[in-house]
Amino acid sequence: MCTRYISPEQREIEAFWRIDRRSNQRKDWENLLTVFPLSLATFIRRADEVEYARELVVGQWGMIPPWSKTNVPTTARGTRLSTVNARTEGMEKSPTYKDAWARGKRCIVPAASFDEPNWETGKNVWWRFRRADGAPWGLAGLWNTWIDKDTGEVWDNYTMLTLNADGHPLMGRMHKPDPKLVADQQDKRSLIPLDAHNFDRWLTCTVEEAKEMLELPSVELFNAGPASTVG
Repeated sequence: MCTRYISPEQREIEAFWRIDRRSNQRKDWENLLTVFPLSLATFIRRADEVEYARELVVGQWGMIPPWSKTNVPTTARGTRLSTVNARTEGMEKSPTYKDAWARGKRCIVPAASFDEPNWETGKNVWWRFRRADGAPWGLAGLWNTWIDKDTGEVWDNYTMLTLNADGHPLMGRMHKPDPKLVADQQDKRSLIPLDAHNFDRWLTCTVEEAKEMLELPSVELFNAGPASTVG
């Protein structure tokens, strides 16, 4: 699971993705470059009623379930719930994600880099993942809107999609291994980078077409290593 990433500056996002319009620029948004769970950050979605127009939105990183009484994601019983990443293998049936997936509420999460924990030394060493070509990541995500019943405040929110990465030569090395499980059953996870030529397709295509785009990234795509060396 990715629990922190660095967002490009807004002007870089607007230039790289050729943003058509901006919406919901929240007054409490601080434009933080390092993004943590429940931070407010920017994501890109299709603008309403315009098939190929891109809209830059400020929302909470962490999908808010429809039953949640606050913007902090919780289970139906009120227990804190982690929703910054969504497993693609179960999202079609997940009460938190299934509506957004079925309705095609897909988004792109811009990231200059993202961090993952590596435990190969026996302790956590944060690795940083940048693109080898120097471009920003466009990560596959889902978005939704939640309304606070007490205040009427509208919260756009989003999650990043992940795939099982057991056996992947790079992503399979991340995260603390479970000693009770064999190597090919660890359920290591990887984010899903989108190719630039697929940005509009991801935002506009059918659910079945979107499924075909859920693929692990090639190793050649990465410039990765301990955060202290990658920068």
